Amino acid sequence: MNGIGMETLTTQVEIASSWKQLDIDDMGARAKVVAFDLDNTLARSKMRMSEHIGSLLSQLTHITTVAIVSGGRFEQFRDQVLQVLPDATDNSRLHLMPTSGTRYYRWHNDAWLRVYAHDLSEADRKRAIASLTLHAHELDLWESRTWGPQIEDRGSQITFSALGQLAPVEAKDAWDPDNAKKNALAAAVRADLPHLQVRSGGSTSVDISAKGIDKAYAVRKLGDILGVAVPEMIFVGDRMDPQGNDYPAACAGTMPVRVANPDETAAFVEELLHSMPHSGTSTL
Repeated sequence: MNGIGMETLTTQVEIASSWKQLDIDDMGARAKVVAFDLDNTLARSKMRMSEHIGSLLSQLTHITTVAIVSGGRFEQFRDQVLQVLPDATDNSRLHLMPTSGTRYYRWHNDAWLRVYAHDLSEADRKRAIASLTLHAHELDLWESRTWGPQIEDRGSQITFSALGQLAPVEAKDAWDPDNAKKNALAAAVRADLPHLQVRSGGSTSVDISAKGIDKAYAVRKLGDILGVAVPEMIFVGDRMDPQGNDYPAACAGTMPVRVANPDETAAFVEELLHSMPHSGTSTL
C-alpha cells in the first residue's frame, strides 16, 4: 500500500472459529512476530491484564518480537499492559501501535519513543464528532447512563464509546452482543465521511481514522520496519468477524488467531511458547 489516503487492500479470508483448530507447532516454527489486540484479547475492556498474561508476554519477548495493535490510546497501553509486565521483559522486542496503528512507539534510550503519528486534520475531527453525535441520536444509541465521555478525540482517531470509556465490563458485554448496533452506526457515519476509515471497534465502540489506516496497515508497516514478511506474523484478536477491527490484519496475510477472551489468549500463548525455538537470538 502506497500512501495513507489509499484504501487498505484486503482479501476475504476464512478464519478458524477456535485457536484450538490451528497447527500451533507449524505457526511457532514460522513466526517471527507475534502481534496482539488489547481489549478482550490481552485484557478485559479498559482493565489491567492479568499478571499471568504479563508473564507470558515477557517470556515471548525473550524468544521473538512482540507487538500490540489496538484502538486505544498509548495511555491505555501503559495502564493496561506496561505497568503489569515484569522487570525482566525485553522492551527492545516490544512494539506498540495505539489507535489501530495510526501511532507507533518503540523502546529507545530507556523510554518509549513515538516514531510516527498520522493525525487527522482539525476539520475532519470536527466532522467525525458531528456525524457520530447525529447518528447515535438518530439510531437511539446515545445512552443516558454513561461512565466517562462517549466521544474521545485521540488526534489520530476519533472513538465513540456508547457507554463511555470507563463503563464496567458487564455493561459493555451486554450492550451489543451481536455487534448490530456498532455496525449500524459505523455504516451511517461512513456514508457521511467516505474519505475517512470508519470501523466497528471494541465491544461498544466505533473508530474513525485516516483512510487506509487500520490493522492491515499496521502489520504491513511493522513488517516494513522490521524487515519481516506479513505471512511471518501471528495476529491474535477477538474481533475477527468481517466487520471487526482485527479482521483487516487477517486479510493482510498474517496467521490469524481468533480468541474469545484473555483466558483463551493465555492458553494459546502457553502452547505457542512450547512450539517456538528458544534460541533467544532474535534482533528485530
